[in-house]
Amino acid sequence: MKAVVLAAGEGRRMRPLTWTRPKVMLPMAGKPILEHLLLNLREAGIRDLIFVVGYFADKVREHFERGERWDARIEYVLQKRQLGTADALRQVRELLREEVFLVINGDVIVGAEDIKRMIEGEPPLMGLHRGSPKEEAGFAEVRGDKVLRIWEKTEVRTPLVNTGVYLLNQEIFEAIEKIDLSPRGEYELTDALQILAQDGKLRWIEIEKWSDFSYPWDLLVGNELLLENIQAEILGEVEEGAVIRGKVRIGRGTIVRAGSYIIGPVLIGENCEIGPNCFIRPFTSIGDNCHIGAACEVKNSIIMKGTKIPHLNYVGDSIIGEDCNLGAGTKIANLRLDRRNVKVQGRDTRRKLGAIIGDKVKTGINVTINAGTLIGPETLIGPGISVSGVIEPNSKIL
Repeated sequence: MKAVVLAAGEGRRMRPLTWTRPKVMLPMAGKPILEHLLLNLREAGIRDLIFVVGYFADKVREHFERGERWDARIEYVLQKRQLGTADALRQVRELLREEVFLVINGDVIVGAEDIKRMIEGEPPLMGLHRGSPKEEAGFAEVRGDKVLRIWEKTEVRTPLVNTGVYLLNQEIFEAIEKIDLSPRGEYELTDALQILAQDGKLRWIEIEKWSDFSYPWDLLVGNELLLENIQAEILGEVEEGAVIRGKVRIGRGTIVRAGSYIIGPVLIGENCEIGPNCFIRPFTSIGDNCHIGAACEVKNSIIMKGTKIPHLNYVGDSIIGEDCNLGAGTKIANLRLDRRNVKVQGRDTRRKLGAIIGDKVKTGINVTINAGTLIGPETLIGPGISVSGVIEPNSKIL
């Protein structure tokens, strides 16, 4: 069986992180969302994949063509204009000679056992999840095992959330030809599925293990869930005087210097320099070629590859992009004084949220970054400055 993975979109709600990469390539626990999904598809027995790519397509290809043996065959189809999920599926029609195939959104993580149950079913089949729905989700109304109605990004709410996982056959392409542009200006796959539902053909099964990611702070939740399942492994060097507690994974070429204190679950990539005398707290994921230096504390954060946090810094509940450098004494707040949920652009997020920082951001000494701040890539923030709110890419604050 082939799986079509829809991975062409930008993910604008993930800005500033998606200014420089597609949403599917945002990392959690050391791997992009799309890689976590691929590994689960492979575990479910699917090794023939079609990635529909578009926005920053080269970032996807570079990652999955870089030496790793995925034990899977990956074909790439370019969606030149992002005109919706139905249009994305239409791009691969000529590659889908099989009667039955799986279609799945590339920005979700679905459990391997759920995927196995899905592909054992009869198409057309839709995966639904019973859980706390987000306002941006799609929903379905069902009767028995039949789907009656699908709502996508409307005010309608039901107990069943659309997971973006479908087992389909060639009939879906006939339905796609009948749909028009949605109010969002896209050809929506759910509109084509609604045609099948109206004909009484669309059934559903429950998906138990499913995570989706709409906003940057959702990545922190996903990172926590994934890190809970890591196994302790130390492939680098740990100097005498460093303390490792709990489940901690340390990559090859990484050195943890004396006086460092690390409490798992924590994942540290390859060729990093950690310490001396730093504190890394649980649910922190650090990419390759990073430096966490003296008198620094990092807590419950995602630090992407190539980033330096070298002197007297505090980073809590934050996501920091690639190749950033925090000047000495840069601090990121993660808690409001009134202890209410941090708001980002008027939206409630979570009680503790630091900053979301794009790639190649540099700060001077003694910079303070307020809770819930979004900083666009390649921004320069001068010494002694306090920043908050939304900072556009390529800004200079001096």
